[in-house]
Amino acid sequence: MLYFRMLLTMAVSLYTSRVILQTLGVDDFGIYNVVAGFVTMLGFLHGAMSSATQRFLAFELGKSEDKDVRSIFSMSMNIHVSIALFVLLIGETVGLWFVQTHLTIPADRVYAAEWVFHLALFSFMITIVSVPYNALIIAHERMSVFAWVSIIDVMLKLLIVFILGSMKIDKLILYGSLSLVVSFIICAIYATYCTKIFSESKFRIYWDQKLFRIMLSYTGWNLWGNIAAVISGQGINILLNIFFGPSVNAARAIAMLVSSALNNFVQSLQVAINPQIIKSYASQDMAYMHKLVCYGAKYNFFLLFFLSMPVIINTDVILNSWLGSTPEYTSIFVRLIIANILVDCISAPLMTSVQATGKIKLYQSIVGGVLLLNLPLSYFILKTGGQPQTVIYVGITISVVAFLVRLVILKKITFLPVVEYLREVVLRSVLIIIAVIALYYATIYFLFDTLGFWCGSTLISIYCLLAITSLGLEPVEREFIFKKLKFILFTLSHRNGC
Repeated sequence: MLYFRMLLTMAVSLYTSRVILQTLGVDDFGIYNVVAGFVTMLGFLHGAMSSATQRFLAFELGKSEDKDVRSIFSMSMNIHVSIALFVLLIGETVGLWFVQTHLTIPADRVYAAEWVFHLALFSFMITIVSVPYNALIIAHERMSVFAWVSIIDVMLKLLIVFILGSMKIDKLILYGSLSLVVSFIICAIYATYCTKIFSESKFRIYWDQKLFRIMLSYTGWNLWGNIAAVISGQGINILLNIFFGPSVNAARAIAMLVSSALNNFVQSLQVAINPQIIKSYASQDMAYMHKLVCYGAKYNFFLLFFLSMPVIINTDVILNSWLGSTPEYTSIFVRLIIANILVDCISAPLMTSVQATGKIKLYQSIVGGVLLLNLPLSYFILKTGGQPQTVIYVGITISVVAFLVRLVILKKITFLPVVEYLREVVLRSVLIIIAVIALYYATIYFLFDTLGFWCGSTLISIYCLLAITSLGLEPVEREFIFKKLKFILFTLSHRNGC
């Protein structure tokens, strides 16, 4: 269900982003992304609390006895409402001042940008309030519900595209207004489902000082890591706006759409595996947790690499076919951001495992500090005349350093077998990259001068499958996969009466 949701979401998102770019224009598209991104940056506390909610709910469900899920849900809901009100206060004061005085926005679009800021702020508040419901569904591993609601979300966004084309009022303000309506509908669906299915989701005014202190302590250190991640992402977007204007924001937004479409495959796998990692730690099954972490990281990379390589070698063709004309720097942004998420994808299970332990003080303080280096280093490079793409080179370097730091810390906190992890995940991934690139360029050099889009994509996909199967999988894994494939083919043939 998660992959069906992801395929549909990806297809609709790519289509809607094309129409929205053409409808709004490059500058308005860039304005919306930098303003809405700035609103997201105000929600650093929401990100920290969201991670805490998912962790505590899944941990409580994973305990063999003395479960108290309702208290945790009620407490998290009250805290999220408080966070939403805090975001409103900061947004309508400091945030509005920053948008009016520091962002690079054409004079005739300042009024529309302010309206978009207000609408995006309220939309984000609704998203914050919906987090406990979302976390409860994931903790119960009701992935089909999570998938169906996501499908409804993307179909409503598709409807926005058709409404945009038929209305004569300011497109940018209309887009922000309709996005707010969609956020409200999705929140209402989550709340209605949870209230009817899960008895612990009945909202009540509840306050447990001891539980609050535990969650606040956890969230406090998580907050540092989330501030670092938000600044590392949206802070770079603001820097690009200040130095180069909204057209470069539009180019980065398009690149992020492409990378997000690819990364959704990995996130679908990670969403499904996260509760198991947390529950295995709650039951003190450390061997199984370490196995999940290694396999999760490895398959994250395999899947993303297989999907990314045809995009990397055909970036210009894909962008021209998808969007027609694209803002400058879009192509290089796409390739570099994909490289960055290839590094980050193997870190996702590591992040979940440390969240499961609740011992995040050392982890967040050091990893958060490393991630925070992204902004000052990028500012220094841009100030000294660096091109827009140099900030992504900095981001890739920071991601590699953060990954190595995570391994060292996880060895201390969860006793992760680092040597086995490096052999199973990193070494196999590096060998696959070398093998695929060598085979592809050897084919071009010795057999063909150039390859068309379909021929090149098919060829590199075959090379990826061969490399992953031969270099990435152990014999027992290959045997398991082949048995599954035989079973599926056998089932399909009998259904068709063969």
